[in-house]
Formats: sequence, C-alpha cells, structure tokens
Amino acid sequence: MAGGFAVASEARYTGKVTIFVVLSCMMAAMGGVIFGYDIGISGGVTSMKPFLKKFFPKVYRRMEEDTKISNYCKFDSQLLTLFTSSLYLAGLIASFFASSTTKAYGRKPSIIIGGAAFLAGAALNGTALNIYMLIFGRVLLGVGVGFANQAVPLYLSEMAPPKYRGAFNNGFQLSVGIGALTANLINYGTVKIKQGYGWRISLSMAAVPASILTLGALFLPETPNSLIQCGQNQQQAKQMLQKIRGTSDVDAELHDLISAIENSNTLQNNYNQILQRNYRPQLIMAIAIPFFQQVTGINVIAFYAPIVFRTIGFGESASLMSAVMTGVVGIATTLVSMVLVDRVGRRPLLVAGGLVMFAAQLAVGGIMAGKLGDHGGLSRGYGDVVLVLIGVYVAGFGLSWGPLGWLIPSEIFPLEIRAAGQSVAVAVNFLFTFLVGQTFLAMLCHFKAGIFFFFGGWVAVMTAFVYVLLPETKNVPIEQMDKVWRHHWFWNKIVGSDKQSIDAL
Repeated sequence: MAGGFAVASEARYTGKVTIFVVLSCMMAAMGGVIFGYDIGISGGVTSMKPFLKKFFPKVYRRMEEDTKISNYCKFDSQLLTLFTSSLYLAGLIASFFASSTTKAYGRKPSIIIGGAAFLAGAALNGTALNIYMLIFGRVLLGVGVGFANQAVPLYLSEMAPPKYRGAFNNGFQLSVGIGALTANLINYGTVKIKQGYGWRISLSMAAVPASILTLGALFLPETPNSLIQCGQNQQQAKQMLQKIRGTSDVDAELHDLISAIENSNTLQNNYNQILQRNYRPQLIMAIAIPFFQQVTGINVIAFYAPIVFRTIGFGESASLMSAVMTGVVGIATTLVSMVLVDRVGRRPLLVAGGLVMFAAQLAVGGIMAGKLGDHGGLSRGYGDVVLVLIGVYVAGFGLSWGPLGWLIPSEIFPLEIRAAGQSVAVAVNFLFTFLVGQTFLAMLCHFKAGIFFFFGGWVAVMTAFVYVLLPETKNVPIEQMDKVWRHHWFWNKIVGSDKQSIDAL
C-alpha cells in the first residue's frame, strides 16, 4: 500500500544501447567529475598546514598551539567554511540562469558555459594571493557547477534508452565519485611537498577536467528533446533519435516527444506552471529528494573527511589517505547501483541505503561519544573501527542516495517544465549544501559526537518518506512519467486518476 507502483510502458520503444550514445554520455558526465573534484579538493586543502597558515592563520594557530581547545572545535571558523560553501551559494543563483539557458538554447550550451566558468575559477584559485582571490575563484567554480549540474543530469536522462535510464544517469554520481577520488589522491601527493605549495597544485589541477568538459562539449550532439524544444524541425530530431537508438523505428518515442513539446508551447511561465496542483508531486519530490540527500550528513565526509579524521586523532597524511579509501568505496558501490537500479528499482535501493547509513551513523556517534574526549584522540583500534564504519556509511550512500538523488529529479518532470524542475532540484541541493557546509564545523564544535545522531535522525525520516510516498519509476519512459503519480495510492488523490481530471483542475 505504502509502496511505489511501477507503471508499465504503454508504448514499447525500440532501440538499443549504441556506442554513439555511450560516448556522448561519458563526455557529458565529465560535468560530474568537476563537481566531485571540487568536493574532494576543498576538503583536503583545508586540512593542509601551509594553506591554513597563509589564508586562515587563526585556525592554524589554534590547531598547532592551543592545547586547551576541544578536539571538536579546532577547525571552527566561519571564514574557513565560507571557502567551502561559497561555491554552493554561487551555484544556487547560477542554477536559475542555467534553467533559462537550458530551455531556450539546449543542454549543450549550458554544459559548455559550466565547463568554461569552472576553468576560470580553477585558474584563479591556483594563483590566489589573498582570501579575496580565493573566494572569487570559488564563486566562478560555483557558476560552473551550477550550469553543469543543471544540464548534465537532464542530458543523460534524455539520451538514455528508457530501459537503462537509471544506469546512464547514475553515471553522473559515478563521475562525481571519480572526481572526488582523483582529488583525494592528488591531495595525498601534494601534501608531501615540503616547499608548501602543494595546495596550489591541488586547486590548479581542477582545470584538467574542466578543459576536457569544455572542449568535449563542443562536439556533443544535442538531445532530440532539446532539438524539438528549441525549434528545430522534427526530421532533424528524428534523425538524431534514430542515431542514438540505433534503429529507424522511433516513431512511438518521437510521437511522445512532439506531444510533450506541444503541451510545453502553451506555457508562458514555467515557474508559475510548476506550482499548479497537477505538478504537485513532482515539485515536492524535487524539493524533498535533494534536501534529504544533503541532510544524510554526506558533506561531513565529502567536504571535511580529512578534518574529521584529524579530529579523532589521525595525522595529516593518514587523514588524507583515509579520505582516499572512503572515495574508493563510494565509487565501487555506485557501480553496483548502476547495475541494480534498473533491475531492483529506485525505492528498494533508497530504503536499503538509508538503513545502512542510519546504523553506521549511530555506531560512529556512539564510539565518539564514549571514547573521544575533548583532548587526545581515539586509540588505534577504535580509530580503525570508525574508519570502517564511515566506509560502510559511504557504501550505503553510494548505493542509494548519492546517484539516485540526481536521477529521480531529472526523470520525473514532463518536458514542458523539465528545465524549471531541474533548476529547483539543483537550487535546493545547493542551498542545503551551502547551509550544511557553512554550519558543520560550528555544529561539530557544539554538538560534538551528537552531530552523527543529528544526521542519523534525518536519515530515518527520509527513509520512511521514500517508503511511503515515492512511486517506483524504473523502466517507465520519461515522456510517460505522469502515470506513476496517477496510479500511486496517495498522489492520485491530488492529481486525479486520469488525464481529464488533471486538465479540469
């Protein structure tokens, strides 16, 4: 009853997974690599002594010289957290501009703009001489991530065959994981540079994936959905659809695309339209899913893993290596998710992942509450147990809320409001990434070990939410997604059980 009713496709689309669509999606997914690289690199450099000494001297002195301050409070600095979280505030604002660009000009231009802005930000960060250059570089990185995160999940969902849409879209989270792991490996190497400029290399190397994305995007094909939406003739869209599906029999899918465009052409304001009752379930999910993704506490690990490991007593190099290990776990489990998501479904993975994360967070919080005081560190044995438990937590996230937090919002909206819906999801994601990133170190100082119980409580809430209210969307063609709400035990009370009742609202 409280589950997700999977709607079978009425129109059986033909086609297969072609090399052309695989290569196109691999290139587009580089947008995830730049996002992940920044997440990994920022967490690493904020634990490097030369970086802290140059830009955050108060934190450096507190870490090195103050023996009275609590383990949990050594890194508590609003300026330090602003370095990390300013990117997401900029990304939040940029996502709304990206929505208009994505709808009016296509997914490809937004990806190009995202790569170019990220490239500029990487150059500025790597050569920063003062805190102002550093923060402005972060803002440019945020603009890049805002545009890329708006366009890339849409691109992947629209290019993928319906049967494998989950696996293709999960490639975005896989790319995020690859970017974060690469950054952690680079940090582990650059921290050993005795001259103290390793952080510059770490920040500058963000230009490599940004350059690949920017140049590669110039050669990307536009999605058939976007070709029709941007006013290209239907024959051109049909030819592209035939190319990416590897078959000439694409009439059923093309018909659905054209019908969706005809509906979208009657809308004047997508953001007003998205507030209407018949889009209520999608809007709630576009807000709830990214919100829950952030209050899992993943940014405790993603941004500040080296700081957390140093808090419990690991050394600088060991902390960075621990972050590498958790990054490997995240990538491995995301690969598992790619295999399972279109077979098992979205809801079972989200529920299972939520239960794993909940148990791991309670265990970590319990150990830190019982064994880590305000001074000193954990014993080697308990430190290793915490590292394993954090790995279990990351595995649960990589299997579920990591990739599916991007997949679900990108596939549930009808074409007429898809760009606007994705911008809402990205904006909510960035808003709570900013809030969690900006407040975490202060929360760690005040809550201490209770921070893990705080996030664990949210994991319990979101797991129950998904179990009760999220319908299953596996194997449902993206242009027929409205059926899942009309067939759901709860949402059909809001949107109605048939098209006529929706139109009458």
